[in-house]
Amino acid sequence: MRILVSGAGIAGPVLAYWLTRHGFDVTVVERAPALRKTGGHAVDLFRPAMDITEKMGVLPRVEALATGTTRLTLHREGARRPVRIDLAKIYHATSDRHVEVMRDDLGEIYHDAGRDDVEYLFGDSITAISPDGEVTFEQAAPRRFDVVVGADGLHSNVRRLVFGEEAGLTKFIGAYLAVLSLPDPLGLDGETVMHLGPGRTTAIYRARHMSEARAVFLFRRDEQLDYHHRDVPRQQQLLRAAFSGMHPQVDGWLAELDGPGPFYFDSITQLRLDTWSRGRVTLVGDAGYCPGPAVGGSTSLAVLGAYVLAGELAAAGGDHERAFAAYEREMGELVRRSRAFAVGAARSLIPATRAGVWALARGGRLVSALPAGMTRAIAKLNAGGVRLHDSMQIKDYALQATA
Repeated sequence: MRILVSGAGIAGPVLAYWLTRHGFDVTVVERAPALRKTGGHAVDLFRPAMDITEKMGVLPRVEALATGTTRLTLHREGARRPVRIDLAKIYHATSDRHVEVMRDDLGEIYHDAGRDDVEYLFGDSITAISPDGEVTFEQAAPRRFDVVVGADGLHSNVRRLVFGEEAGLTKFIGAYLAVLSLPDPLGLDGETVMHLGPGRTTAIYRARHMSEARAVFLFRRDEQLDYHHRDVPRQQQLLRAAFSGMHPQVDGWLAELDGPGPFYFDSITQLRLDTWSRGRVTLVGDAGYCPGPAVGGSTSLAVLGAYVLAGELAAAGGDHERAFAAYEREMGELVRRSRAFAVGAARSLIPATRAGVWALARGGRLVSALPAGMTRAIAKLNAGGVRLHDSMQIKDYALQATA
């Protein structure tokens, strides 16, 4: 059985790995000419995704490339003294098993885990998918596949081709995210430095194995801004307008927008599709059910979704209709809960008022002051909140060869 996966970010390589382990013939097509090697931004893996990563045999490599950030220095706008927060305690409160790792490092690790058994087509993209599985590409000759999977992110090409107008069923949750790579201006070593004000939050950190730093910007807007997702100069203009004058340190970070470092900008938007399968095509990860970049645990959800989809296709003996229905049943409640969590997380991480800013700083300091066991016990009482992603359960799919 031949399966085409579009996208070689996170979900695509994880899905390809598990599909080949179940005996499927897998091709991955990726628009970029090669794997991204810029480092990306930091993402979180929580317990279920960590368990799946361990099953893939690559957990030691992931842990070796963890960012290593354990401390937070938080500056509130208008306050003279920063707040010191123990990030290790925050992580331990939210997850029994967690690692923060750079996104592109993680994607490369997942790719390497299965690359010998998977055909990768870089520098190409799907242009059409017929109901019988005939796929045309920008570069490669047409081919027929039994199943096509879109793992190509929030702006999924596969979703657009198959779902048409329904591809736009999204919900803007009132915020924007930007990530900038820049030289480390503070000599960061296991520390994140954050500036927090009403309607805007920014922080800088450096992974321990990297020389350059990452500055992350989050800001609130009631209405969506006017820009194209590939118009970088316009995005940078909007970011400067949102953060200029916040603090001299922040102005210094913004000055690096004119430098050569990679830059990312996007709205924090949820996908609200009721179903993410149609005919021979289904979607996985952000392409199908993005809960919101940076706030909804989308990386762990993508890893889990890829594992479940491969397992259900194997359990159904390659019957895609049965498999897609089971896949959506398994993931549906997790997706809905992640959406609700993301809306609350965006409000918490980007407080709208000075009172909210004070409360966030105060809460972080309180968690740092309490004994670790107490904070974990309190957090475990709220499986739908900060412990949501740790509470996700994974099935044990038996490996089986499938024609």
